[in-house]
Amino acid sequence: MPELPEVEALAQHLRDHAVGRTVARVDVASMSALKTADPPFTALHGREVTGATRHGKYLDLDCDGIHLVCHLARAGWLRWSDKLAATPPKPGRGPIALRVHLGGVGFDLTEAGTQKSLAAWIVEDPQQVPGIAKLGPDALDVDAQRLAALLDGRTERIKTVLAEQSTIAGIGNAYSDEILHAAKLSPFATAGRLDEAAVARLHDSVQEILRDAVERSLSQDAARLKAEKRSGLRVHGRTGLPCPVCGDTVREVSFADRSMQYCPTCQTGGKQLADRRMSRLLK
Repeated sequence: MPELPEVEALAQHLRDHAVGRTVARVDVASMSALKTADPPFTALHGREVTGATRHGKYLDLDCDGIHLVCHLARAGWLRWSDKLAATPPKPGRGPIALRVHLGGVGFDLTEAGTQKSLAAWIVEDPQQVPGIAKLGPDALDVDAQRLAALLDGRTERIKTVLAEQSTIAGIGNAYSDEILHAAKLSPFATAGRLDEAAVARLHDSVQEILRDAVERSLSQDAARLKAEKRSGLRVHGRTGLPCPVCGDTVREVSFADRSMQYCPTCQTGGKQLADRRMSRLLK
């Protein structure tokens, strides 16, 4: 799933390549992906692209006051083309959900796989998108004091809280694994029970991991962002490989629709975490 660094890089790509161009046409190939009907998608036609930004993991293209907002979900992506095909994509066939023509160039919003969760909205104000209206503070804007306040009294696992967008916006499954590894914290630790030193480490790790990932992502074009993300990960997606810090084997906990990775030596005192059927450390 694209998270804060990748979505920020996509927004920068649109600022560099789309701003100043005029929307010639929008083709909707998947009506289920379009979550709004008023304004219609045709309201974008003839409008100049005046900005592109990010709200958590949401991408926002400002077309002179009408916003195309999208959430790429787990398998979605933005594919830019310097020579966009003029022929509209066939509805319901292939990975393309929506195509934006910008006078010869443009981009497709695509989604791989059979589970279609990519979503797009046409709105006058991004706050009209329900998910954006519920977002917590952006992860890059949270200082240590505010992080402590956000965690205070929370009884959930820290892994869960970090990825909860209404608490902190922008962090997902992959970067929460990376942040907790860098902070030397168990993903099963109770969020509200972290001591002052642990919260300070967590804050430093959030800033370090995300800012480094943003910097690396901004140096890549849109087509290489996924590969760049994978290359920078130390534990996420590396089950069975050696931890680059201590050499221990990276372990995994699987859930119904996702998994998380961690290093026992760095994060759990050498203990292996239980699988999804249990909630405590194995004895």
